Amino acid sequence: MLTIPIEIQLLFAGLLFFLGLVGVLVRRNIFFIMMSIEIMLNSAGLVFIIASAHWKHPGGQVMFIFILAVAAAEVSIGLALILRVFHHYKSLDVEAVNELKDEVKE
Repeated sequence: MLTIPIEIQLLFAGLLFFLGLVGVLVRRNIFFIMMSIEIMLNSAGLVFIIASAHWKHPGGQVMFIFILAVAAAEVSIGLALILRVFHHYKSLDVEAVNELKDEVKE
């Protein structure tokens, strides 16, 4: 049976997390930012699965199920907010949402 070294697996998970982080920092579309956050959450879950398989302990798999539950809640609330922002501003650009800040009155 062919096994992949744990260093390569962790490198892959780190690369996925880095790609998600770049997506959060670079993209201006709220929908793509949400997708990048999902990639980051899945990368964190992958690390738990890798550690669980390496140490032959089911705790990592339980944590991955918890991460899936958090991701599902994040997606449901996030998509509802995205729909409201799009309905109000007719755009998904982050700069359009920047208008939500209160203006300082002098």
